[in-house]
Amino acid sequence: MIRLLIFAILVLALGYGFSWLADRPGDLSLVWGGQLYQTKLIVAAAILIAIVAAVMIAWWFVRLIWTSPYSVTRYFRARKRDRGYQALSTGLIAAGAGNSLLARKMAARTRGLIRADQEPLINLLEAQAALIEGKHDEARQKFELMANDPETRELGLRGLYLEAKRLGAHEAARQYAEKAADQAPYLPWAAQATLEYRSQSGRWDDAIKLLDQQKAAQVVDKTTANRQRAVLLTARASDRLENDPTGARDDALAALKLVGDFVPAALIAAKALFREDKVRKAASTLEQVWKAHPHPEIGKAYVRARSGDSVLDRLKRAERLEAIRPNNVEALLLTAKAALDAGDFAKARAKAEAAARIDAREGAFLLLADIEEAETGDQGRVRHWMAQALRAPRDPAWVADGFVSEKWLPLSPITGRLDAFEWKAPFGQIEGPVEEGSTVSVDAALKSLPPVNAAASATAHEKVTSPKVASPAADTYVMELEPAVAKAAASAPIAAPKPAQQDAEPRPFFGGAPDDPGVKDHKLEPESKTRLKLF
Repeated sequence: MIRLLIFAILVLALGYGFSWLADRPGDLSLVWGGQLYQTKLIVAAAILIAIVAAVMIAWWFVRLIWTSPYSVTRYFRARKRDRGYQALSTGLIAAGAGNSLLARKMAARTRGLIRADQEPLINLLEAQAALIEGKHDEARQKFELMANDPETRELGLRGLYLEAKRLGAHEAARQYAEKAADQAPYLPWAAQATLEYRSQSGRWDDAIKLLDQQKAAQVVDKTTANRQRAVLLTARASDRLENDPTGARDDALAALKLVGDFVPAALIAAKALFREDKVRKAASTLEQVWKAHPHPEIGKAYVRARSGDSVLDRLKRAERLEAIRPNNVEALLLTAKAALDAGDFAKARAKAEAAARIDAREGAFLLLADIEEAETGDQGRVRHWMAQALRAPRDPAWVADGFVSEKWLPLSPITGRLDAFEWKAPFGQIEGPVEEGSTVSVDAALKSLPPVNAAASATAHEKVTSPKVASPAADTYVMELEPAVAKAAASAPIAAPKPAQQDAEPRPFFGGAPDDPGVKDHKLEPESKTRLKLF
């Protein structure tokens, strides 16, 4: 386009020049060799331009003849190179499709058309063909050649890393990944693998440094980098909690600044603050995380913040968390457990039923079974709630790659992946055809709940009241009963106490020989009813 524009400008300039000369006629005289040559000015200009064009054409023709051997050679070389690249492209496509026969054929054709030192992708094609055929030793040799070439070093290191991972040589894979990350920190696979290896070995400082390099090189986005940095800081804080509570507290609080609702960081920060007797600050930290993400571990740590608190104080703290997040399953279950410990069975039952109505899961029904056991002691009702818990979905837990852990871990024990654990319901639920009426419903469970057994209820109340007994030598027993229990005891008939069984008289020893069993006394040892009498 630019050349066409320049050509048009030159044509316009020549046309304007000739028109300008035509409007201004004149003669041009030239004396050469004693002869006078005279012509029009416009004719002289045309002759001059024709001479310049003829010289240019002649120069182009001479140059064409002079460079024709090189041009012919270059033409055939380019044609050969194009055929080689066409074969290389076909071979790579065949290798990607898994056609090893065509890939080998195209690799051999490419080597005949292009030299390997000119095109290093030939080694890649041959390595891919070897991998398809299962010739891993040949593939590793090709990857080593690529690793030694500056143009394909990263490609070769990745191939060697994948081969080492396939063989289970984790140390070799780590070395290849670290070498690639040191030379090219912008490679996502190398940086991520090195980050996981350093985390697995507990080198949290080196892992954090590498993550900062990744963030500076824009390998990972800001959100992912902040999340992974929070995980690494929390892991380092967990290791430093026993020996350096102050450092653990700083790391955990720094993690919370990056991810505000990160539960493991909040728990470690609270534990470190508890050791420094900063209960109020720890409680404030747990409350902030609870507002964003209600978690049972957060609630348990908050309720048991002070070791010397009574069960009523713990109930008040649980109700405070429930007020922060009302109508939340975790808050209701936390209050129900605290009320059960405090002996307030009505409140515990109401909160547990409300939680089960929101999310009918295993933990809510197990808590109802515990409440039933403590309040009534009726095993029929307890088994009823246990059956509901068996059919209900499982409670959330820390899950990573199908592995369920009791506590949060920074790495997956299955794959070693960083930040793999999630708080969710684990797999493994009993699967099968869904029968009619098999869905767990709290209202249906309450309707089918068997009535309370009076004897079991009385026994349970006696266990709860725990009567205070004087010394064995005393004549009277002092019992402290609740008003409801005392009223029930007053209305129930009093059974006469059974007389104490007298101690049996000692059996006399007849002094027989060691092998002599002695004389049997049939009065002391009455015959069994099932004994067979021969005489």
